[in-house]
Amino acid sequence: MATTKVILRTKINNLGYEADIVKVKAGFARNYLVPQGKAYEATEENLKNLEELNAKRAERLAAELADSEKTATKIKSFSPSFDLEIGQGGKAFGSVTSIDIHKKLEAGGIEIERKAIQLDQPIKTSGKTQVEINLPQDVKATLTINVVAKES
Repeated sequence: MATTKVILRTKINNLGYEADIVKVKAGFARNYLVPQGKAYEATEENLKNLEELNAKRAERLAAELADSEKTATKIKSFSPSFDLEIGQGGKAFGSVTSIDIHKKLEAGGIEIERKAIQLDQPIKTSGKTQVEINLPQDVKATLTINVVAKES
C-alpha cells in the first residue's frame, strides 16, 4: 500500500500531536487529513515551517501541565466521605466505585475523566482509603477518601 509522510497541525487521537511527522496511507492523507486542515504534506518547504508548530506544541504542553498540577493540588486537599450501609454480621450492602468517586469530585468542582481514577476493585470496607488518579502529562494525584459504615 502506498504511504506518505505528513506533518500534523493538531492532535489526532491514535496518530500523534501537532508538529509530529507521521507516515500514513496516501488515501487517508489525501482525502481526510490535508482537506480538513489537520495536516500538511511533508515537503521541504513545509519542513522549514516546523518551528512554528513546535512552538505551538510547547505552549499547549506547558498549559496542560500547569492545569494538571493545579488539579492535582485540588485533589490532594479534597477529602470526600462516603456512607456504606452495613447489615447484620458486618456485611456491606453495596460499595464505593469509581463512578461514585467521580460524582463526588464533580460536586466538589474538580473536573477529571472517570477513566483517570485508578480503582482496582470497588471499596467495600470502612475507613480511609488512598485512590490514585492519573492526570494528563503523567501527573499523579492521591485522593484520600473516608468510608463511614452505617447500620441499616
